[in-house]
Amino acid sequence: MIEVTRMNGQKLIVNCELILTVEETPDTLLTFTSGHKLLVKESRQEIIGLVKSYKKEILAGA
Repeated sequence: MIEVTRMNGQKLIVNCELILTVEETPDTLLTFTSGHKLLVKESRQEIIGLVKSYKKEILAGA
């Protein structure tokens, strides 16, 4: 799970395993496997970094 920020400043936790695509249009748009879309303040590169950190944390605990 990663924490992201909606465009209105509200923080929320999303399951990064369900992210299908990350686009910058120029805002960052997350599309989930369910088809749900979410605009967030974090850049595409920040999302990639958050997902990598999450995966490293999971693998370190294995």
